[in-house]
Amino acid sequence: MSTKIAKSKSSIMSNRSPGDSQDLIAIKHAQVRNDGIELSTDLFEGVEINLSAAIRRAGTLTTRRSVKKQWQAAWLVKAIQMIDLTTLAGDDTPGRVKRLCAKAQNPLRSDLTRALGMKSGSLNTGAVCVYPTMVAVAAEALQGTGIPVASVATGFPAGLTPLPQRLAEVKYAVEQGADEIDMVVTRAHVLNGNWQALYDEVRVVREACGEAHLKVILATGDLKTLTSVYRASMVSMMAGGDFIKTSTGMEAINATLPVSLIMVRAVRDYLEATGLKVGFKPAGGVKTSKDALAWLILIKEELGRDWLEPDLFRFGASSLLGDIERQIEHYVTGRYSANYRHAMG
Repeated sequence: MSTKIAKSKSSIMSNRSPGDSQDLIAIKHAQVRNDGIELSTDLFEGVEINLSAAIRRAGTLTTRRSVKKQWQAAWLVKAIQMIDLTTLAGDDTPGRVKRLCAKAQNPLRSDLTRALGMKSGSLNTGAVCVYPTMVAVAAEALQGTGIPVASVATGFPAGLTPLPQRLAEVKYAVEQGADEIDMVVTRAHVLNGNWQALYDEVRVVREACGEAHLKVILATGDLKTLTSVYRASMVSMMAGGDFIKTSTGMEAINATLPVSLIMVRAVRDYLEATGLKVGFKPAGGVKTSKDALAWLILIKEELGRDWLEPDLFRFGASSLLGDIERQIEHYVTGRYSANYRHAMG
């Protein structure tokens, strides 16, 4: 075992692609915000998505290459930095949220951190995501850590609360200490092709956020076609979304690689049209290390190295971290441990 640990120490620190030599501690919102532009339907109305081509391209991501051994461990360490560690349960308590915040600050057991040659406290998750009523608890628990507090809002998960109440919820969460707001769009605007209404909705929520960054949840499983996903992505970015996000995690179909491919290509097209970088967040159904690697490969191939940082890429997940920690323990020791050894809180 000691030989294995010694090997992992040197390997991770010398081959930490895509982490390189950057400090692993999160810095709140180093990325310049997306201020948005005027609504321009010319940027998307002529676009039609070929479903079979999107599925075929997404299917190649995990078959053309594999990431093994120390490189896989390094990529999984990178994935930890991208996780919005989330609890959105009806029985959430302040104690549960505090435990989640403690896990966000120390996502790997100390023996695994040492085995990878990393300093204690040098790794944390991208954010902690909670309901608005739990924001104050999370903000207090994470004070001084640099880890953002994210909050779902705008009538999550259906998004059908009247607009004044949705805006009040956003303002409440920000006042309580939220650094990021995950808003839910009105799906009917997309399904009816009412792009001005969608633009106006995202824009007014963006204004209610103040300095807090805005993630726009498209609930792609409800949007029926990839063409609608692309168009909704473009409108949300034009309206000032700092991130576009696949799902609430509560639809029948959540994050998939074909949907994510279309969304990241919309991000790329928006960058080419405006020079503005927007982040991307898959959420719902991202549960295993294998899933995490697939999305990291997608981001690296389609958007490039700049997006492999928590300011531009996140996973919305509650159970992903436990599987990543289990895989890293297997790399360090050569054995798989029981799931209960990697408790979330």
